[in-house]
Amino acid sequence: MEQLLTINQISRRSGVAASALRYYEERGLIASERAGSGHRRFPRWVLRRIAFIVFAQRLGMSLEEVGAELARLPSDHVPTGEDWSRLSNRWTHRVDERINELKRLKIGLTECISCGCLSLERCQLVNPDDRAGRLGPGPRYWVGKGG
Repeated sequence: MEQLLTINQISRRSGVAASALRYYEERGLIASERAGSGHRRFPRWVLRRIAFIVFAQRLGMSLEEVGAELARLPSDHVPTGEDWSRLSNRWTHRVDERINELKRLKIGLTECISCGCLSLERCQLVNPDDRAGRLGPGPRYWVGKGG
């Protein structure tokens, strides 16, 4: 029989607050069993699901998206390394998009903000004649919707 862990043990091992774990359970992302006392008990393998949730959120995924991805895991057995690998392989494109976005932000920080003019109307380097202003509000080039 698999050893079940308390919510405090899961919290310590995962680095995720107990309140967040209860929220994840409420959203159906993780599941616990109830002891005779009514306290939550989690199977040890739930730690992998929690790691997946934390990682996915750091990539910018919403909990709805995380839930959709977790639903792809088998429900008839504890997910294997192969199951997790198959799931994570679907993320390659998303990770690449995030890397490209961060590179654009880095360029913006070094080439635009560091020039000191901070003027959309006068900047001849990236925005001559305020071209970005015609594309709409906000930092058009930084969010990848301009120029």
